[in-house]
Amino acid sequence: MNGNSTVIVEPKCKATITKYGNIKIDIESAISSVKLAEKVADVVQLSIFNHRFMGIAEQMGRTLQRTSISMNIKERLDFSCALFSPDGGLVANAPHVPVHLGAMSSTVRWQLEYWGNNLSEGDVLVTNHPSSGGSHLPDITVITPVFDEGKLVFFVASRGHHAEIGGITPGSMPPFSKSIYEEGAAIKAFKLVEKGIFQEEGIVKLLCFPSSDESEHNIPGTRRLQDNLSDLHAQVAANQRGIILIKELIEQYGLDTVQAYMMYVQNNAEEAVREMLKSVAAKVSSQSNHTGSSNSVTIVEEDYMDDGSSIHLKLTIDSVKGEAVFDFSGTSPEVYGNWNAPEAVTAAAVIYCLRCLVDVDIPLNQGCLAPVKIHIPKGSFLSPSDKAAVVGGNVLTSQRVTDVILTAFQACACSQGCMNNLTFGDNTFGYYETIGGGSGAGPTWDGTSGVQCHMTNTRMTDPEIFEQRYPVLLHRFGLRENSGGTGIRRGGDGLVREIEFKSPVVVSILSERRVHAPRGLSGGKDGARGANFLITKDGRKIYLGGKNTVQVQPGEVLQILTPGGGGWGSPR
Repeated sequence: MNGNSTVIVEPKCKATITKYGNIKIDIESAISSVKLAEKVADVVQLSIFNHRFMGIAEQMGRTLQRTSISMNIKERLDFSCALFSPDGGLVANAPHVPVHLGAMSSTVRWQLEYWGNNLSEGDVLVTNHPSSGGSHLPDITVITPVFDEGKLVFFVASRGHHAEIGGITPGSMPPFSKSIYEEGAAIKAFKLVEKGIFQEEGIVKLLCFPSSDESEHNIPGTRRLQDNLSDLHAQVAANQRGIILIKELIEQYGLDTVQAYMMYVQNNAEEAVREMLKSVAAKVSSQSNHTGSSNSVTIVEEDYMDDGSSIHLKLTIDSVKGEAVFDFSGTSPEVYGNWNAPEAVTAAAVIYCLRCLVDVDIPLNQGCLAPVKIHIPKGSFLSPSDKAAVVGGNVLTSQRVTDVILTAFQACACSQGCMNNLTFGDNTFGYYETIGGGSGAGPTWDGTSGVQCHMTNTRMTDPEIFEQRYPVLLHRFGLRENSGGTGIRRGGDGLVREIEFKSPVVVSILSERRVHAPRGLSGGKDGARGANFLITKDGRKIYLGGKNTVQVQPGEVLQILTPGGGGWGSPR
């Protein structure tokens, strides 16, 4: 094909160059219409469709990165893309940000129920409200229905974290918000594009003039409207790329075959999760931290946020059917803070953990949740009211839920349990980043040092770009030695990040694991807690706690120490 690749056409195969310039390879044992009628999937074709669906999501992500303008999406890769079935179930995703991917199905289904039959080709939907399946307001989701001959056959969606969406602090991640209205522009349902026409006036109004039913609120709108509009255009383009690739797939295989394998991919994931659950039930049935009958095991785990709010999980696994119930009854009530987490975030943590525990190559999709029931008590901080502040639930509480689930499965020690959110800016800009830490050790591995753990999968802005585009100097960014918990297997070390500011800005920190350390497992020691400091020009070191907003002057330095991961096993 070119100077550095070769395509081999195996015996009993036929290669054809399509009009798009791709190579189509027909395999003699490919699926027939009889097999489709019998709902029997060809194992080779199943593998092909697994990767074709995932490849479409990956291409969407590359388009989004290339065409976006903001640092947060182009450089930090804080975005996700995925394909969904006509009923809104997740079919496949690229390996982007787990907390986005597990939650986006709730968003698509909410929009489908809201708009009903009022969807047509050329429509593009936009939303970010937690009560409509969102995570937190900076995560704006753009959803495009895919039609084939007038029939709705798929959805494609992209979710990007916009570093500025308004709210009481620059960067739209206020540490002390008490209401959703303080966190920026909130959009439940809006047609960003209607029958092919971009609704710029409408979206500008929503972004610049956040409205609420409480007239006393006068919250600033976005401070970077052009970045928002450019990134929304990029998300629309990414979705369009997905539509083009889906239609190519339909043209190649036919709609019936594509939708049949959409179902097979989900069924395959369901079966893989069932087998994993049966294996786990058999493994823990002789341990002392569970109760239950001969056909089931029940495990109880609990962990705490830094304010003392508890996440309580009762996990019951049916060892015969390979089913599980995740019951979060006993979890603390909604908090008067912003680490409340919408139900979609908890579902994202569950589906992520299940996918991690499955030791076969399957795309993360809705089938992973088919053998699972999730019960979250209304009014808890995992199922808050519509007006509750939630900006921290997506980035802090999701990590704690993940730690609780993986501990219940005895899979690994707790990781840093935080995304260490840093924002700074003024009335003209907002910058946002998350900072990695240590991951937890497991029975056969040491934890990884200085890594984005679990529910986040973003990267850091390059130091050169960071210093060139913002009024900062990066003094230090390296490993925080000996912060991982010790044990037979050692937890990963956290990070040290020191930033000097060259102009007055408002700095906000939203972090966790500053009070309760990441727990070790099976006798392993806890990882070190994190800490945040402001170093003044005269050398004073001021402790900022886990959540704070400060006005920083030129020459002052922010120092962030991120948590280490827990260790595994009693040290010899």
